[in-house]
Amino acid sequence: MTQTAIVGIGMTPVSEHWGLSLRELAAEAAQKALEDAGLNTVDAIYVANAYGSTFNGQTHLGALIADYIGLDGIEAYTVEAGDASGGAALRTAHMAVLSGLVNTALVIGVEKATDIVGASRTKARTISLDADYEVIHGATLPSMAALLMRRYMYEYGLELSDFEGFSINAHANGKRNQYAMYRNTIRDGAFAHAPMVAAPVNLFDSAPDGDGAATIVITRQDVAQDLVPQPITIAASSVTTDAFMIQERKDMLHLTAVQSSVQTALQQAHLSHQEIDLFELHDGFTILAALSLEAAGFAKRGDGWKLATNTGIGLEGVIPISTFGGLKSRGNPAGATGVYQAVEATLQLRGDAGENQVNNAKIAMIQNMGGLSSTVATHILCIG
Repeated sequence: MTQTAIVGIGMTPVSEHWGLSLRELAAEAAQKALEDAGLNTVDAIYVANAYGSTFNGQTHLGALIADYIGLDGIEAYTVEAGDASGGAALRTAHMAVLSGLVNTALVIGVEKATDIVGASRTKARTISLDADYEVIHGATLPSMAALLMRRYMYEYGLELSDFEGFSINAHANGKRNQYAMYRNTIRDGAFAHAPMVAAPVNLFDSAPDGDGAATIVITRQDVAQDLVPQPITIAASSVTTDAFMIQERKDMLHLTAVQSSVQTALQQAHLSHQEIDLFELHDGFTILAALSLEAAGFAKRGDGWKLATNTGIGLEGVIPISTFGGLKSRGNPAGATGVYQAVEATLQLRGDAGENQVNNAKIAMIQNMGGLSSTVATHILCIG
């Protein structure tokens, strides 16, 4: 079966880019990816963006960005699935190339969060929740994550400090990443004392919103061999959904969409959990990291938090996560997150991760989540 491969990558730092617009960020990352692939054009552009309408008052990003980077006239449109937009756009490009109708595709993930600040930004992000039954009652993403975390802590008799290893690991890796938004170290014991956002979710527990753009170039695997020395194969691609609201799920502490998307991806790639060298999960909140590790099959029910150690999720651990800082330290570029994950995993598999390199990394799983696991996109990337 014909497979697809990543032949070019590019990204900007995740930061507060006050002096750059959404289109300028996208263009910078796109140019880097095209240069990396040795190309000057592609057949299609798929833009991943979650909050352009509320953050920037701008939609129709496909044509806007294609025009700005000088590729007007080609197929271009936006793919939206909340914070899973990046993963969804990656799958869209993968399927387009597999179909044979598109030879080369440019996936651009871009988000410009700092055009609005404070409570206005929090409200702007609620469009990922149910407007009729959640947002109208004051629900926000942090508050809903807090409900999940509170229930998990109650079920398993945990304290807030039991989750600190996730953030400590993320920042330990992020401080070595020049593209990370927050490169500070979180000391043992500091996590539980951070200011509250939505109890028990606090400032050290939730990922900071940031501006950024990441881009990959995808083509057929047989073509990729002639373009770059080390193409990275997309061995599996899966997107699944769950009940939109957590209160409508049979079990709010089991992320069904994570489980089903991982199972499908592993079956497609003919791989087992033990063969995955690193797992870039969606750590927008530490509770999502714990629940994702469990639903993905890397930890037993109620034991996900126990992996939050150097020997568990560190660069030399059983299943490394957040190898460049994850959302917590690298920053959360919302709809662009899934593309950042693909770029970072490609660097790992190329052996170009520098101080963040996972030793002998050959197979990477990346997982992008929209809402609180309402949409989950899982991809497996490998060498060759």
